[in-house]
Amino acid sequence: MKRKYWILWSGVGAAMVALGCLAYALQSDVPVRAVRTEKATIRQFVDEQAKTRLPHTYVVSMPLSGRLAAEPIAQMREGTRVREGEVVARLVAEDLDIAVREARARVARLDAAVLENADVGVEQTAAQEAQKMADAVAEATKAVAARIEASRTNLEYARAHLARTLELRRTNARTEDEYELAIVQHAEAAATYRQDQLAYAAMLAMQAATDLMPEMVRQYIERKLGEGAKVLQRQQDEMQAVLDRALKDQQRGILQSPIDGIVLAQQADNERFVAAGEVLLEIGRIEDIQIEADLLTIDAVDVAPGDSVEIYGPAVGETPAHGTVAQVYPAGFTKLSSLGVEQQRVKVVVAIDPADRIRLIDKRRMAVGYRVRIRITTTTKQDALVLPRTALFRGSDGRWRVFAIRDGAAREQVVQLGLANDQQAEVTAGLEPGEMVVDVPDSSLEDGVRVTVQSE
Repeated sequence: MKRKYWILWSGVGAAMVALGCLAYALQSDVPVRAVRTEKATIRQFVDEQAKTRLPHTYVVSMPLSGRLAAEPIAQMREGTRVREGEVVARLVAEDLDIAVREARARVARLDAAVLENADVGVEQTAAQEAQKMADAVAEATKAVAARIEASRTNLEYARAHLARTLELRRTNARTEDEYELAIVQHAEAAATYRQDQLAYAAMLAMQAATDLMPEMVRQYIERKLGEGAKVLQRQQDEMQAVLDRALKDQQRGILQSPIDGIVLAQQADNERFVAAGEVLLEIGRIEDIQIEADLLTIDAVDVAPGDSVEIYGPAVGETPAHGTVAQVYPAGFTKLSSLGVEQQRVKVVVAIDPADRIRLIDKRRMAVGYRVRIRITTTTKQDALVLPRTALFRGSDGRWRVFAIRDGAAREQVVQLGLANDQQAEVTAGLEPGEMVVDVPDSSLEDGVRVTVQSE
């Protein structure tokens, strides 16, 4: 019985040894692709989608509201080459000419009014005549005053004569007729004196009025040459400004290209009324084309003007173009990603190398708004220990690891990294130059498993 158990356990042990040998054999046969660490130059860069743009786009817009003429705007199609100073659009000339003629007529009318206002010959003659009249009235008033004195003396005599006649009539020294005649003479003298008093009062009033007339005429002349002339001068200046504006509008009605360039956009192509400020054409210089990209702010902090840039993508062709960072905008902005995630980004402008820019324009026919990709080199390190990014993976503790091939087995090794890009990474600790590591390790690969290098 014991013999049977011994045989049984012996078989089990042999089977386990066989299985162990089989597992060891299978383990040593795991084929892997290996890469060798080496000293090389590594670049850290930022890779981002970008598009072409122009640093300056010149807008030709309506300088004032009016009718746009059909020519030459109808010929300014997108892609049309224009020269600096070339007429690209114009307003209907008749409308502007009418405004100029109206303004000139008003200026001429005001000029005539100014000359007429400056002529005070009639007013000066009137002032002289008014002074003569005032002098004549003054003399007549003096004559009436003398006449009053005579009539007053005559009245006093008539009063005394009447009193004497009455006294003599009581003694019958005078007849009744003489007494009645004295009464009549006294009444006539009193009436004459009263009339002379009224005449004198009238002459005084007339003298006061005529004395004012020369002064009034002089004041009128002063106002005419003073305030009146100022008012006319202001009106004349106003109307001259209207004429100047009309002449300026006449000049501005002819719109010229500000540069030698190409029409990028045409917003109007026939005769119609257009409001002031409305854009008619957009003109730019394709020769000045640049690259613009929206970088994540966490990447942009490492980018500085002067950094080297590689430009690539289908629009560029098989041969990448090169350039340098020309500007990093000082302010960021929020942008939604394709997945709807808010991202903080900042604009970066790249200047294309002249030779590559000419090649892209002439051979690739690149223009504004073309999609490209850029790779901005932020840091370069010489003689760094590098390996492909595909050999790296993170362990459960979050640290970077590789499978180093040592003594025919894959050994999990923690490494420390320095510079890195999409293709390579710098190893600062954990590996030695020339060591072989598993490239793109399979998720089932474990520490200590025997491996066979299938390709290097």
